[in-house]
Amino acid sequence: MKILFLYIAVLFLGNKPAITYAQTANEELLEWNSSKKLTWADYKGKVDRNSDAAASTTTYLAIEYHIKNSNFSYTIQSRFSKTRSWGLHKTAYILSHEQGHFDIAEVFARKLHMKMSTYKFNSKTFEKDLKKIYQDILDEKEKTQNDYDRETRHSINKEKQAEWLKKIEKMLEEYEDYAGY
Repeated sequence: MKILFLYIAVLFLGNKPAITYAQTANEELLEWNSSKKLTWADYKGKVDRNSDAAASTTTYLAIEYHIKNSNFSYTIQSRFSKTRSWGLHKTAYILSHEQGHFDIAEVFARKLHMKMSTYKFNSKTFEKDLKKIYQDILDEKEKTQNDYDRETRHSINKEKQAEWLKKIEKMLEEYEDYAGY
């Protein structure tokens, strides 16, 4: 049996709420990588001229799990969609805010790996169990993404933005042991 969950949050710098989509087969994606930061060249999506956002970053947090002969395994992906992400005001400062969103997605990929690594497979309840683990992580991720935008006022509050970037860096370090998903 093989089950795949996909999630994506489109995060605006404006006042619009996050939007949920499923990944499409023709999307150009980047895996999160500590040695590769986003560049504006990665933002290939069509700018939404009706949005009050300066940029939009689209990320996926996905898990795929396999059960065969009572052996349970899984893979997790933290990805950035080049196809759906766009930038209108392409400054280094705004890009660092957008990188923060991708880094938060990575934090929660690691947290998902941490939760999954301690899961004790139960053939009767695994579907319900795994959906709950995944949904709990997604809910926490969404709350953190929204807190990030709210507290920084979508990067406008430079002091809070600097605080958040340090906070995100500390979260990445805190879950470093779970980076090898």
